[in-house]
Amino acid sequence: MTGIEPTLTLPGPPATSPNLPVSGRGERPRTAWQALIRPPGRFLFSSWPWRALVYVVSGSVLGFVIAMALFVIAVTGAVLSVFLVGLVVLAMIPLTGLIVAPIERWRLRLVDDVPVVDPHVPPTRPGPWAWFTQRYREVATWREFGATLLLAVLGIADMLGLMIAGSFVGILLGAPLIVWLDPDSGSGLQMGPGWSVDTVVEAWSLVPIGLLLLVVFAYLITAWAAGRAQLTRLLLAGREVEPGERVVALTRSRARLVDAFQAERRRIERDLHDGAQQRLVALTVELGLARLDLPPDSDAGRRVTSAHEQAKLALGELRELIRGVHPQLLTDRGLAPAVADVAGRASVPVSVEIALPRRLPREVEAAAYFVVTEALTNVDRHSQATEATVRGRIDDGRLIVEVIDDGVGGADAGRGTGLVGLADRVSVVDGVLTLVSPIGGPTLLRVEIPC
Repeated sequence: MTGIEPTLTLPGPPATSPNLPVSGRGERPRTAWQALIRPPGRFLFSSWPWRALVYVVSGSVLGFVIAMALFVIAVTGAVLSVFLVGLVVLAMIPLTGLIVAPIERWRLRLVDDVPVVDPHVPPTRPGPWAWFTQRYREVATWREFGATLLLAVLGIADMLGLMIAGSFVGILLGAPLIVWLDPDSGSGLQMGPGWSVDTVVEAWSLVPIGLLLLVVFAYLITAWAAGRAQLTRLLLAGREVEPGERVVALTRSRARLVDAFQAERRRIERDLHDGAQQRLVALTVELGLARLDLPPDSDAGRRVTSAHEQAKLALGELRELIRGVHPQLLTDRGLAPAVADVAGRASVPVSVEIALPRRLPREVEAAAYFVVTEALTNVDRHSQATEATVRGRIDDGRLIVEVIDDGVGGADAGRGTGLVGLADRVSVVDGVLTLVSPIGGPTLLRVEIPC
């Protein structure tokens, strides 16, 4: 038994992740975490401490601005709520994350080279209201709002911590200069209760302590930036939600492609039916009339007779092509009459047993018709069968179509019999194709399509 079950293939996870093992010796670290565990010399004299400092400083400034903006918007909305317009202002607060999130994704590149993909999907309908409702329903919007609140709160904390740490380290490193510039103060440089530095020589003893704290500060600021970045990434990326949203987007995109493909097939069938076929019919009639007016044993008569036969052959082939593209019978009357028409033109006797209580979606009918047409073509060309049967029914919300022949069996998808193409065609409508074709026959081709 050979089974071909089309499946939707989704993109795999990104090749890189912040949780990957630390890069090996000589490899460039991609995150601040990886940079932290490098040898001290390679870390301290790299750009990572400075990148972490820029990340924290810019976050503190941005967080302060965002905190003030949110406060103003909230107060304004609360005051204006008596006029209802304030409720609209308050409703816009969660959407502030849509403005802050792109900035945060850009800032993450300072301490994390792995990009964060925008998780939002385009609205399914045009217009501002569709955009508003789509964004409000998305989990990503609320996660980004959470990242905005986190930035506002931690940004202010970052600012206070940087001011305290920077001032303390700066005083230790600049102690000789401070005492030298103010030798007549009398009280010296006050370092704490009962501890003052009165001379430049004493002040120089503070410089090694300042350098040691500067090294510690470099590690602390980088670790803090790495933790902040990882927390922000968790909120912005939404790894548990993105795959589901991508599947929905892919499904909608595939449905639009199927509709466009079917519309194009119907247009081609209409153009061939109303254009090229009518001209070939007219040409065949004219050649037939000319054939009657000429002596059959003359050179001109023989040439017109040959041209008439060629025109009739081309007309027959064109009609076959039209039936294969998208038959008008399928559009007008549905799957069962269209399959009966195909079966009636097969060289092998085919019985049709299709009982459908209703018309099916156009894409389902087209896929099933395509499968039956190709299966009967394979029966004619490869099976050596003496008879075949096409069965169709709806069972538990699925259209089930079976094509059975009494041929020699041994059908193989790798022999170019079009089975792979059938599986691909069925997969477009979420269907499953199964083939049973033992050596010696019989052969059963079964298709199940949700309808």
